[in-house]
Amino acid sequence: MTTSGSDVSVESVVRGVVARHRDQRGALLPVLHAVQAELGHVPQEAIPVLAEELNLSRADVHGVVTFYHDFRREPAGRTTVRICRAEACQALGADSLVRHARESGLTLGETTADGSVTVEQVFCLGNCALGPSVEANGRLYGRVGPARLGSILNGTVSS
Repeated sequence: MTTSGSDVSVESVVRGVVARHRDQRGALLPVLHAVQAELGHVPQEAIPVLAEELNLSRADVHGVVTFYHDFRREPAGRTTVRICRAEACQALGADSLVRHARESGLTLGETTADGSVTVEQVFCLGNCALGPSVEANGRLYGRVGPARLGSILNGTVSS
């Protein structure tokens, strides 16, 4: 299997990542993060290679990938929007953001058919004083209302 649009196989990417982290104690998490950084997700075909390279069972690797919400098993959209649903953001209106996303045709945890946007829920972005908070492609936004979320989702947000 090759990565999207390239001649580099998932297996060769995974083996290269493992080679860079092999001597690290507890290498699985750093390896998974690095695989996701290079491929955009942790594809199913990476799991047996990781298990073999790290001398773990496939079940162990699969369990870690599926347990931690930061690991994607499918590629994310060009824009990834994470809505905080922790208590502080909930108290300040996070439900209205989720409702706005759904009314805009977006489903939490999924990517739009055209691959433009992935919307995820998280349970703390560490910006509690400025809730409700949203992160888009690594940039943190505070005091986000539905209209501003719409701008973030459209890619037209101003700072």
